[in-house]
Amino acid sequence: MDLTFNKNEDQNKLALADLKKRTAEIKKGGGEKRILKLHKEGKMTARERIEYLLDTPDNALEIGAFAGFGMYEEYGGCPSGGVVVKIGHVQGRLCVVVANDATVKAGAWFPITGKKNLRAQEIAMENHLPIIYLVDSAGVFLPMQDEIFPDKEHFGRIFRNNAQMSSMGIPQIAAVMGSCVAGGAYLPIMSDEALIVDKTGSIFLAGSYLVKAAIGESVDNETLGGATTHCEISGVTDYKAKDDKDALNRIKNLIDKMGAFPKAGFNRAVPAKPAKDSKEIFGLLPGSRSEPYDMLEIIERLVDESSFEQYKEGYGKTLLTGYARIDGWAVGIVANQRKVVKNKKGEMQFGGVIYSDSADKATRFIANCNQKKIPLVFLQDVTGFMVGSQSEHGGIIKDGAKMVNAVSNSVVPKFTVVIGNSYGAGNYAMCGKAYDPRFMVAWPSANLAVMSGNSAAKVLLQIEKARLEKSGESIDAKKETALFEKIKQKYDTQISPYYAAARLWTDAIIDPMDTRQWISTGIEAADHAPIEKPFNMGVLQV
Repeated sequence: MDLTFNKNEDQNKLALADLKKRTAEIKKGGGEKRILKLHKEGKMTARERIEYLLDTPDNALEIGAFAGFGMYEEYGGCPSGGVVVKIGHVQGRLCVVVANDATVKAGAWFPITGKKNLRAQEIAMENHLPIIYLVDSAGVFLPMQDEIFPDKEHFGRIFRNNAQMSSMGIPQIAAVMGSCVAGGAYLPIMSDEALIVDKTGSIFLAGSYLVKAAIGESVDNETLGGATTHCEISGVTDYKAKDDKDALNRIKNLIDKMGAFPKAGFNRAVPAKPAKDSKEIFGLLPGSRSEPYDMLEIIERLVDESSFEQYKEGYGKTLLTGYARIDGWAVGIVANQRKVVKNKKGEMQFGGVIYSDSADKATRFIANCNQKKIPLVFLQDVTGFMVGSQSEHGGIIKDGAKMVNAVSNSVVPKFTVVIGNSYGAGNYAMCGKAYDPRFMVAWPSANLAVMSGNSAAKVLLQIEKARLEKSGESIDAKKETALFEKIKQKYDTQISPYYAAARLWTDAIIDPMDTRQWISTGIEAADHAPIEKPFNMGVLQV
């Protein structure tokens, strides 16, 4: 291998090491002292509960591990959004598991907690997966109630989704393993079946102190809403468990007896590993987001037997389209080619840019995959659509609109992996979060923004200079350089994959070596939900 390969490998592996270090810190939740306190109360942590419940915890996918990362610092932070969400097998059945982390502000709901819970429910609804709630929460985080309580995508939407899933026939099981108060009490009770752990679980609309203040009644919390009350007097819960493990074992038994589900019928052959070494991705992917590389080399290290059958190989070369298998599943891949190529006229085209011919090719390919019921995988490293008079006169807006239309109306499951850049309208056309990918993940090398930090800083600098000059302030070269660096530093922070993951713009930041597992599990999940409507692009100027 050459020096460039080794340099790339070092940079990418350092970024991966940083990811693993940050992930390990996040998994501590509210810290060792709070974990110890839970254990003294006879309770397991959220992560321990999920690990005990799942058949093979190491193979589960974690959604939103970085939710809340770097946010709410004035309140001490909110690791993983105060809730752990994983997709894994319980008694052989793929399920979504949602567990409140009581080590983080007693499991209170921050705004990002609500968004993450809604994302978990969205995954269950899209894929018709059973969802299991492990409840241990003090309710809404009151200092931020105005950002979590009243709106359409706030706390109340959770219960609306409970009702919707029930009508869709999606199983919901809830175990109350700690506090469950106020409006949050509706979540387990709107589930199909509810368990409660004796002595540690409690459910009530108002606790003993509030009851005393509101109506003058003196009553302890156990009598008010403990396991015996709700299993023997109110009938609110269905099963009483003696401890956490007993509750989790009962959930396993309930899942074990569920009937078969209809399948979408996606094509799967015997899984095979890539013929080319997947670990070479670290050396092939440049450390800089502006350097060119051959995306085909990356694809060949992600797909079974490194076999990629290109569609329209000689046309629209800044996008690679074609068929492959990932862990046996048939997929259609749409990927940004990052090396400089020549078009049919012999003109040079920039890598990572979507031109009219490549947009046209992608539109046709997406339509073909929908016709043949083949899931789509988008590999993003895109700087946007081509600009300039030649492109505008050639109808780039119309061709780009066709591609966005095809992505928007696609009925087969879509999966998006942000490998490098994800800028501007390129993010949209390549199935960004707004276009409903079943999963959207990012490698540590990813950048997500309207444009690169360097480009944005130049634009913002010109605006700031004009403002200063208008107010009569002079700006010399030294001051201009300092201002540019200040703007760029702020913007670079916002394009980081951690900034995106903190806000759930992506579901996870992943080790590139885990990409195949994410896509394979994603298609397995999607196979639970038969496609119910035909592909139709509506009114489109062809």
